[in-house]
Amino acid sequence: MIRLTLMSAAVLALAAAGAPRAAFADVSQGVISSFRGQLVVSKDELPEGKGDKDSVAKIKAAQLHEVVGGTGEEVTHWHFHYTAFLSKTGSSSLKLEFITDDKDKKLQADKQLEGVDPKSNVLSGDIAIDEDEGLVKGKTYSVEVVAGSTIVAKSTVTFK
Repeated sequence: MIRLTLMSAAVLALAAAGAPRAAFADVSQGVISSFRGQLVVSKDELPEGKGDKDSVAKIKAAQLHEVVGGTGEEVTHWHFHYTAFLSKTGSSSLKLEFITDDKDKKLQADKQLEGVDPKSNVLSGDIAIDEDEGLVKGKTYSVEVVAGSTIVAKSTVTFK
């Protein structure tokens, strides 16, 4: 019985580690308000500043508008960190969608974000995606966090 409980706890811990998680529990409302509705793509977790103004400046400096991919197995793959400052809370299941940034606005790829805290207005995690999933090297995409059909955060990113 104890062995089963410990195993269950270990499985839950591993599952939670791979799931998107609410980030920056101590981020001030001022910083959240400055980025509300935005998806910030970066190499690593976002830096913190000494105050709101400093934090906003550091986050803007860390934000990427281009993600450079690596090659392997004949396809290009990209890895990046995201922080979504959600314009609306309440959903426990969100999706990251990659929409072409042209007149067609075609859904090119998506990633399901499970285990989302519906009360959190900031979500952070890491994404790995490659050409086999639909992205095309050199293209620009509107990367959107959606809850059903509602866009709750977005950014424009070029995948090189």
